Amino acid sequence: MSSDKSSKGKKILLVDNEPDITYAIESVLEDNGFEVDSFNDPVLASSTYKQNHYDLVLLDIKMPKMDGFELYESIREKDKITKICFLTASEMFYESLRKARNLFGDTLGEEYFIQKPAKSDQLVRQLNDIINSPQKQPST
Repeated sequence: MSSDKSSKGKKILLVDNEPDITYAIESVLEDNGFEVDSFNDPVLASSTYKQNHYDLVLLDIKMPKMDGFELYESIREKDKITKICFLTASEMFYESLRKARNLFGDTLGEEYFIQKPAKSDQLVRQLNDIINSPQKQPST
């Protein structure tokens, strides 16, 4: 894979409790120029989170100990600016989107939900679009 110029130097925090998925996504992102910090433990990711350190945070929704929505809220307490996206299995996509809208209103657009498994080029393009978008996510 060739590095996408708009990805170069962009920092992403990736949190997914499944090591195989984390490794696969991290590899794709790094191969495309992103700098990636990854965690399989959402509690550890929350406790070590650095404000304004990342261009984007990518969270799995369904995780033990703390789900992606709880982690989102924890990160928002420390950082109101960094954009956050959710990873969700394709069969749970619309259910996850509905739940988020119940929690956060209609403020999180569908573009902030990425279906797993995602094709590599599509994932990179979507993340770059979100990072480079002037649209700000709301704070909770």
